[in-house]
Amino acid sequence: MRTGIEAEFGSPEEAARRPTFLELFFDLVFVFALTRIVARIDEGLTVHPGGNELWDVTLGFFKAVVLLLALFAVWEGTAWTTTRYNPDSAVVQIVVVIALVCSMVMGVAMPRAFSSSGLAFAIAFCIAQISRPLLLRIALRQRDRRALKLRMLITHSALAVLWISGALVIGWPRGLLWGTALVAEYVLIRFGWPVPGLARADLSRWDVAGGHLAERFQQFFLIALGETILVIGFTYSQGSFDSGRTTAFALAIATSLLIWWIYFHRAGKILAEAVAASTHPATIGRSVANTHILMTIGIVATAAGYEISIDHAFDYPKASWLIPILGGPVLFIAARSRLEYEVFSRVSPSRIVTIVALLALAPVVLFAPTLVASAVAAVVLGVAAVVDLRRSRGAPPEAAVPPF
Repeated sequence: MRTGIEAEFGSPEEAARRPTFLELFFDLVFVFALTRIVARIDEGLTVHPGGNELWDVTLGFFKAVVLLLALFAVWEGTAWTTTRYNPDSAVVQIVVVIALVCSMVMGVAMPRAFSSSGLAFAIAFCIAQISRPLLLRIALRQRDRRALKLRMLITHSALAVLWISGALVIGWPRGLLWGTALVAEYVLIRFGWPVPGLARADLSRWDVAGGHLAERFQQFFLIALGETILVIGFTYSQGSFDSGRTTAFALAIATSLLIWWIYFHRAGKILAEAVAASTHPATIGRSVANTHILMTIGIVATAAGYEISIDHAFDYPKASWLIPILGGPVLFIAARSRLEYEVFSRVSPSRIVTIVALLALAPVVLFAPTLVASAVAAVVLGVAAVVDLRRSRGAPPEAAVPPF
C-alpha cells in the first residue's frame, strides 16, 4: 500500500487509479454550492424598481460568475492535487478535508457574499488556496516540486490581499477586487505561477494520472448536471401542477437528458483516452479544465432558465430571461465544441449550426410565451443529438487524436 505523498505515475496501477471515497465525498459539497449559484442568477434577473434592466442583469450575472469561478478554483486545485500526488497519503487527505470545509463555508456564504457574508467567503477561499501549497511544500521531498509549491504559495498569498480587501469594502469595489483576483489567478496558473526571482513552472512536463484527472472532470460535469435535476424538482414541486408548469417541467427534463447525451456521446466518454494519448497530459488537462468551467457556467445558467420557464410558462419573456433559457445551451454547445477539438482535433459542423440556430431564434421567441423558448432549446438540442447518432451509426468508434 502506498504511504508516501509521491505518486508512481509510470505504473499501470497509477494510470488506472479511480477517485477515492474522500474525493467523492468532497464533490457532494458542490451539489449544495451550485444550488446557491443558481439562486444568485435568478436573483440577478430581478430588476429593482427604478433600476436599469441591462445594468442589473449584467451585474447579477457578473456576481454569479465570480462566485462560480472561485468555487471551481478550489475544486480544480484539489483535483490536481489528488491527480499529481498519492491520494492515500495523510497530507493529501488533510488538503482535501480543508478544501471540503472551506467549500461548505463558501456555499453557505454565497447568497450574501456581496453584502454581509463577504468576509467569511473570502477567508474560506483564501484558506483553501493557501493551505494546499503550504502543506504540500512541507511534505514533498523533490526540490523541483517544492519550488513549485513555493511559487504557488507566494501567488495565492499575494492574491489573498485582494480577496480580503474586497471583503472589507462594499458595492462595486468588492466585485472589482474579487474579479481582478480571479483573472490574475487563472492567468498566472496558465503561465506557471511566475514569481520575480524564481523560474516559472513548465506545466507541459507535469506528471499526472491522466485517467484519474479525466474522470474527475467527468464527475464535476455530472455534479453540475445533477444540479439541474434538483432545480427542476424543487421548482415544480413548490407550485401548482397546471398544464403550463407541467409542460415546462417535461421540457426541462428532456433538455438535461439531451445535454447529458451530447456531452458523453464519444468525446466526453473517451476523455480519459485522449489524455492518455496526449504527448503533454498536463497541457490537455489544463485546457480541459477551462472547457469544463465554461460548460458548467452554461449548465448552471440553463438551470436558472428552467426555474424561469416553470414559474412563468405562459408569461411573455423579458429579454433578460432568454439569457439563461437559450444562452445557457449556447455556451454549453460552444464549450462542448472545444472539448471535441481537444479529443479529436476537429469540430463537427453540426455544433456551429446548433449555436447559430439558437441565437437566430432568440428574437423570434420574444413574441411568444416563455414556454416556447424552452421548447426551442429542447428541439434544437434534440436535433443536434439525432445528428450525432446518425453520424456514428454503423461507423467504427473514432479514436482519440488530441492536438496536444
